[in-house]
Amino acid sequence: MTGTVLWEPPADVLQTSRIGRYMSWLGRADDDYAALWQWSVDDLPGFWQSIWDYFDVISHDKPTAVLQKAEMPGAKWFPGATLNYAEHVLRAAGLDEDEPVVIAYSQSRDRKQLTVRELREEVRQVRAGLKARGVGPGDRVAAYAPNIPETYVLMLATASLGAIFSSCAPEFGVRSVIDRWQQIEPKVLVAVDGYMYGDKAVDRREEVAAIVAALPSIEHLVTIGYLHGGGDFAELHGDEPMAYAHVPFDHPLYVLYSSGTTGLPKPIVHGHGGILLEHLKMLALHHDLGPGDRFFWFTTTGWMMWNFLVSAPAVGAAIVLFDGNPGFPDMSALWDLVDEAGITYFGTSAPYIMACRKAGLTPRKRLKGIGSTGAPLPPEGFDWVYEAVGSELQLQSLSGGTDVCTGFVGAVPLLPVVEGKIACRALGARVEAYDPAGKPVIGELGELVITAPMPSMPVGFWNDPDGKRYREAYFDYFPGVWRHGDWITIGADGSCVITGRSDATLNRGGVRLGTAEFYSVVESLPEIADSVVVHLEQDGNPNGELLLFVVPAEGVTLDDALRKRIGAELRAALSPRHVPDEIFAVRAVPRTLSSKKLEVPVKRILTGTPVESAAAAGALANPSSLLEFEKLFRARG
Repeated sequence: MTGTVLWEPPADVLQTSRIGRYMSWLGRADDDYAALWQWSVDDLPGFWQSIWDYFDVISHDKPTAVLQKAEMPGAKWFPGATLNYAEHVLRAAGLDEDEPVVIAYSQSRDRKQLTVRELREEVRQVRAGLKARGVGPGDRVAAYAPNIPETYVLMLATASLGAIFSSCAPEFGVRSVIDRWQQIEPKVLVAVDGYMYGDKAVDRREEVAAIVAALPSIEHLVTIGYLHGGGDFAELHGDEPMAYAHVPFDHPLYVLYSSGTTGLPKPIVHGHGGILLEHLKMLALHHDLGPGDRFFWFTTTGWMMWNFLVSAPAVGAAIVLFDGNPGFPDMSALWDLVDEAGITYFGTSAPYIMACRKAGLTPRKRLKGIGSTGAPLPPEGFDWVYEAVGSELQLQSLSGGTDVCTGFVGAVPLLPVVEGKIACRALGARVEAYDPAGKPVIGELGELVITAPMPSMPVGFWNDPDGKRYREAYFDYFPGVWRHGDWITIGADGSCVITGRSDATLNRGGVRLGTAEFYSVVESLPEIADSVVVHLEQDGNPNGELLLFVVPAEGVTLDDALRKRIGAELRAALSPRHVPDEIFAVRAVPRTLSSKKLEVPVKRILTGTPVESAAAAGALANPSSLLEFEKLFRARG
């Protein structure tokens, strides 16, 4: 990592950015970002009240306080307030009624567009249809549907009633869906009959039937004829005036799920108020989105980035949806949407950026911002964006999670883009790095923790009345402190580098190594398509055993010469400690349904855990990939 500055804020950033105007309104125009962040985490009530006031939150009953209890877990935000998330999204602040607010592209059907007026009307009708089917506050409505306007309309209609929404992308298999929804017992299921993935038709009618058969709570099945035509989604409409349930700040809005690689996925309940405030802050102040912007993020309805994307109308930005294969007919498919849809902010994943780099793409686009998340973005990914896409845009690398439905480290228009670094900790997010003794460290690798509450922390887990599962998930390791499960290094300037999951630590002779830097080096080689690395402890050997598994590129064989080259690259780029003891070829790296690598199950299998116990097959995009590691464990004795 060279730390090269790749972009700097324009001289008039305080006048032209939303965060600059917010700081002027706040009376803090002379602060730098570091001072603003420090205030935002030192005075949580003052900061979050300012977000409430600045964005003119509609409260039907006024709060009696901002933060009644500050402990974690159990923080109580804006007690007494009643509001509704959907009301703020459909307000579409700053947009005219006849302006486009949803622009949807699909490989299954033609482009579809909704104006603000049309979106409100669709939500009004679907809300009435749900209400006629007995849906009211607290009932669950589930969508087995992709990133299309119908899913969005359904979510907003559900929220407007005070009911609770949950979605699974239709590529999820039956077991994955049942594992999630048997926990929340939905009353209504809206499902597609199938979809196109590139030029491949994927029929889902049998899966839908199996899901309904397994979930006796479902009283109504509504179908979208997305692949075959027909369906009865149009009959979900009704005719009564639009209204919004006035619900408490922490009333459940939707349930998101952990990846569920071991045991049932955790059903993470998010509340109306916490999500609203967090997304207003992040989308407007950090991503600088507002009227005139068209915001795109490549995501499915099974990833929290969908929930993040679709909040953008609340800050006045239109959203661009895409459903299909991002690599069809080639890797330029998503970049072509920038011009076609007028996208101003292009969000994607770090692996997608690295795949575009590897494919040699030079899309050259006029954008104000590119967002990257899902995995740490290596320095080479930063360089590719500025060399191949554009030098004037701001690349925003961010990290957060389903658990908070946002990024708690990311970027801001006030700060430069430095190669390989996440620019800052987000406003209101007291992120720190802890050493093993639970002491904060600067400039050293540590556990990523959050030491003060955030409004978008979960209301709790579904069906966890005493909060036991919730506490165990985040607060047992450092009592009263949120432990996220990532390694982070926080610089003296507030910048951050995340180097992988802390539960997949590589510990060589007492030195902790992150996995992200391995992948950056190994996968930059044209001969390697993918990789996963694990460390196994060994009695009597303080260094343990470091094993690297690679997926060779098409037509490439892993031979001794390539093994030596990989080792030499790791030694030169990182250190001798990073050179694996052995390198194996595998057909595929195991990944979750949201494409995250699974180092921990691989490590478990290689230490004798049966495949069926190491990971839940339904949580994997490619469960058969684990069998190779089981075979290797047996071969190694």
